[in-house]
Amino acid sequence: MCGKFTALASWSEVVAFSEPLTESGGGDAPDGNGSNDEIVTYRVGGLLPVIIWDAETRARRVVKMRWGFPDPRDWRRPRPIHARSETIDSKGPFRTPFHAGQRGIVIFRTFNEGEEVVKPAGRTETRQWTIDPKDGRPRGFAFVWRRFEIPDLPVPMLACVMATVPANELIRRTVKSQEDDPRMPAILDDDAWSTWLGEDDAAPTAAKAVLKTMEGVNWQAAPEPKKPRPRKP
Repeated sequence: MCGKFTALASWSEVVAFSEPLTESGGGDAPDGNGSNDEIVTYRVGGLLPVIIWDAETRARRVVKMRWGFPDPRDWRRPRPIHARSETIDSKGPFRTPFHAGQRGIVIFRTFNEGEEVVKPAGRTETRQWTIDPKDGRPRGFAFVWRRFEIPDLPVPMLACVMATVPANELIRRTVKSQEDDPRMPAILDDDAWSTWLGEDDAAPTAAKAVLKTMEGVNWQAAPEPKKPRPRKP
């Protein structure tokens, strides 16, 4: 499943596609074509800029959160990092934040998926593929988040997990062709943001309904080039 994705630096404070990236966002336009824009890579265990709905101020805001709930045995270990859309409303530890409206959105540009490859000697390795819509526009992943009180930390930890759905035809055919239950991130339609965040006071069933596989895409899926081995001195 997805454990890495990219976005443009100027998107980190964007709360809606309709809002232009001006001085507060750091870019030139919502499509991220600013000449000085930087591509940022986000990974499991790192901090993500998560768009949430602030019920008190009745406005969206961006909050930094760790990707991955703290493992009960060791909070430093981010696990779980994904939540299946089919059970996100009924299975712990996702059920409580989902029904409490602790749902967020993270904007992305490309994302990675891993292909399990069996080597001739029988050893298995993961080959990374990059999924690129090739149009440079921001799209939103669906996340759920929680606040964790951890004795070792002076302040509560905010952590989030990515919602997943069955993989679309592109990913099934390329990266996940050998898997029995291929998955991909839940990518929200533009008009589903408010429902997922809970802005319109929709029932949780409506929020769950927007978690759909994005089919009919004309995206590029390509293996990441292998990193060159360092030369021996």
